[in-house]
Amino acid sequence: MRVLIVEDDAALGLFLQKGLKLEGHQVDWVTDGEAGLRYAEEHRPDLIVLDLSLPRKDGTEVLAEMNGRFDETSVLVLTGRSQVEERVKCLNLGADDCLLKPFSFHELTARCRALMRRREQFADPVLRHGDVELNRMERKVMRNGQLVDLTVKEFSLLEFLLKRGGQCCSRSELLRDVWQMSPDAGTNVVDVYINYLRRKLAATSADGDLGNSVIETVRGEGYRMSAVRKPMGRVGMLPANAAFAGA
Repeated sequence: MRVLIVEDDAALGLFLQKGLKLEGHQVDWVTDGEAGLRYAEEHRPDLIVLDLSLPRKDGTEVLAEMNGRFDETSVLVLTGRSQVEERVKCLNLGADDCLLKPFSFHELTARCRALMRRREQFADPVLRHGDVELNRMERKVMRNGQLVDLTVKEFSLLEFLLKRGGQCCSRSELLRDVWQMSPDAGTNVVDVYINYLRRKLAATSADGDLGNSVIETVRGEGYRMSAVRKPMGRVGMLPANAAFAGA
């Protein structure tokens, strides 16, 4: 799970980051509301742990700006404000849960897991891009109505790219999130598996053309899903033996 912590208290932020990493999550930490919004826009985390008392933009402002824009992201609010009205306000602004400070780390992780279970229960298990469909529940991929036989790692790589839509994924990010390897590991495993995926997906495409891959290389940056191409129409074309009337 990709988690963003938005907390200006350095000791608490570092503690949460280390603890959630030990739980097996990918965790990033920023210290103000504006940075939190920028990160959410660029990376679309699964969960945001959001403090209310923040510099630049406080937590309620962040919630108000996120409301309706980040439906795929759950938000757990941390607050030292004991008034019920404050927590109700946060929930009305789109927070999924509130946790009152001081809190137990075990309770925080339990609430995080509960939020993820709840979101997965109602999420569409199928990711789509053009004629490619990936079913996370059935663990299968179809393209152009044909089954694509992928290994476990190929499936995970395609799932990650599909979840990011048209956003570019760097090689370092893919190493960290798909292979759980150090981002600076000296390996070309990402490029190798991208080529595996391209060939398998091309084999079931309408034209079988590897050059028209659904996975695009962004030079110097990484990979992303290509823009979906609309089929070319044949409006205005005439048969080769058509004759023109008139002079």
